Amino acid sequence: MKIVDIYKEKKPLFSCEVFPPKPENGIDTLYSTISGLEKLSPDFISVTYGAGGGTRERTAEIASRIKNDYGTEALMHLTCINTHYADLKKIIKHIDDLHIENILALRGDMPPEEGRDDDTISDFCYAVDLIYYLKQQKDFCIGVAGYPETHPESPDPDTDVSHLKNKIENGGDFIITQLFFDNTFFYRFLDRISSSGIDVPVSAGIMPVFKAGLIKKMVSLCGATIPPVLQKLIDKYQDKPKDMQKAGIEFASGQILDLIEQQVAGIHLYTMNNALLAEKIAKNTKLR
Repeated sequence: MKIVDIYKEKKPLFSCEVFPPKPENGIDTLYSTISGLEKLSPDFISVTYGAGGGTRERTAEIASRIKNDYGTEALMHLTCINTHYADLKKIIKHIDDLHIENILALRGDMPPEEGRDDDTISDFCYAVDLIYYLKQQKDFCIGVAGYPETHPESPDPDTDVSHLKNKIENGGDFIITQLFFDNTFFYRFLDRISSSGIDVPVSAGIMPVFKAGLIKKMVSLCGATIPPVLQKLIDKYQDKPKDMQKAGIEFASGQILDLIEQQVAGIHLYTMNNALLAEKIAKNTKLR
């Protein structure tokens, strides 16, 4: 089933994200996590890529099992950096053979500048190029990324929204946002995209602060703002893992309850492959 049609049936839509283990690690632990998430009956589960598409085969395998064995709709991430037309044609056929019809289309992380040959990196420069090509090949349901605090490479919010609108006009069906910790940024983002004429469902991307060190790394990559109240919790509990988990669950639950009250279209939970903590948040917020 196409995810854009699920948005039409319920509000808020509840979804979760998992990531494949590294190729040298076993995959059974992840399937145990997925089994735990299945108990929450998420509307879909998304499966990420590794850097540069490094876990592409595992991503497709996991998405296929979620959809075909577990019976939950899957959203397969697909990045276009380091990808050529011939590669993508094979990937699309493989995805189609697995009966996957929902794709989160992303550019992906640029390789380091040192040693980079821009002429051979990819036949696709941006996510919009991938979206357009996918829609030409098959009627996939395509999700795109949105940035409440603006993409780190974008010069300003208006330019960022312009790029987002271009992705929607070329085939994007819904938006999942980057993580954020202050709902004000998300509401301002909704106002900006609405004013620009974007009218597709938007899921708010929520990442609970389970580990202080991990969240600092994530914030450094995406530029999300840590509000003072959350920073105090991180400072207080960064050396107390259990207390940090409890505080992180409570903070994320508060964010979600506020979003639900404002009738957000969807909540997308970045689970960090932790089904137990996802379950606690879903119950706290009555999402499940």
